[in-house]
Amino acid sequence: MERKPCIPRGVGELLEHLSYMMLFSPTFKDKTGYFPWHNIDTAFLSLNEGLLGIRKKLGEEHFAALKALSDKMRALFEADPEDKTGDTHAGRMLIHEMKDMLRGAVKRKSSK
Repeated sequence: MERKPCIPRGVGELLEHLSYMMLFSPTFKDKTGYFPWHNIDTAFLSLNEGLLGIRKKLGEEHFAALKALSDKMRALFEADPEDKTGDTHAGRMLIHEMKDMLRGAVKRKSSK
């Protein structure tokens, strides 16, 4: 049975999804067996669709920057699936950067 990935709705859920990505990178495979459909494709589909969902709230400039970070992060994780070359660590640092950008974008919007 094919499952649809959960799409984060809002900044809070995107931040939670990025935390999940931190824990399960670089392959995003569930080792428990409860979620065999989780993989790098579903992780990034959820992230990118979640970003699309808040695109207006972020503004085009921030959305484009976050999407670029997402693309770079995926390339890093794909380049280091066994977490041996340092690319996975670099990808995880991008997760921190994305979280900071999301929090900052929301603060700027709410202060206007």
